[in-house]
Amino acid sequence: MRSKLFVPGARPELFRKALSSPADAISIDLEDSVPEGLKAEARAKAAEFLGSAEVRSTTKLIIVRVNPLASPHFEADLLALVQPGLALLNLPKPESAADIRAAVAAIERAEAVNRVERPIGILANIETPRALRCAADIGAADSRVVGLQLGFADLFEPLGIDRGDVSNVHAAMFAMRMAAGEAGVFAYDGAFANVQDPDGYRAEAEMARRLGYLGKSCIHPSQIALANEVFQPSAADIAFALRVLAEARKADGRKQGAFLVDGRMIDVPFIRRAEAIVAIARNLGIAAGE
Repeated sequence: MRSKLFVPGARPELFRKALSSPADAISIDLEDSVPEGLKAEARAKAAEFLGSAEVRSTTKLIIVRVNPLASPHFEADLLALVQPGLALLNLPKPESAADIRAAVAAIERAEAVNRVERPIGILANIETPRALRCAADIGAADSRVVGLQLGFADLFEPLGIDRGDVSNVHAAMFAMRMAAGEAGVFAYDGAFANVQDPDGYRAEAEMARRLGYLGKSCIHPSQIALANEVFQPSAADIAFALRVLAEARKADGRKQGAFLVDGRMIDVPFIRRAEAIVAIARNLGIAAGE
């Protein structure tokens, strides 16, 4: 999921356009982008879209950001949207493992009512100071949590933290990446609001990639190509990973724990990274055989 295109739930005319975009995933938003008076209508339109033939036939990942757990809309969102077409539920503002467990219980109830057989995963937003402090616990709270996603606006703005200061962004990214690593889930980068600053978007995406993030959110179609390019393994990365795996098999036959590839010492952590790169490349259809 190199790119995830944000689609306002109050703009159902954009749903199918987003589905035909080059984004790896689309995320319909029922939270911040939908005014209070339009919540029910947006929910119904999103549910209709999830049940459509286009969604049933797509290979694109379909995500919905519902309203927060404490919201009066949360249960209604789940009952309408927990359908076979939904891959991930993007949960805003969880602050503890207990919040995740409560959300999981609600999802299970909705799955039972709607006869959904494949469990729906959770992408948990980290967007409050407490959530950042408890991010590892949030990520490890339940096996349904597959990833953590930074929410810069909610995290920074109430505290007066300058979003334009790269050191501030890096600090938050690093903290959440370590928490995701501890929990064994992926880390996903948040949105970049200035759609007229592609260089800024690229720079932030490249920083996220260097920190081991899976991909970056897009709030405009113009950002999709940037995210796809930045988070796609390069030909050099793939070639090196394939050499590492080939040499690892040879070293295993020699009962050798560490070995050299292109003058670099390689052991288990590097092998695991090479496996991950090759897996990503194969999923994208760009990796040759080992």
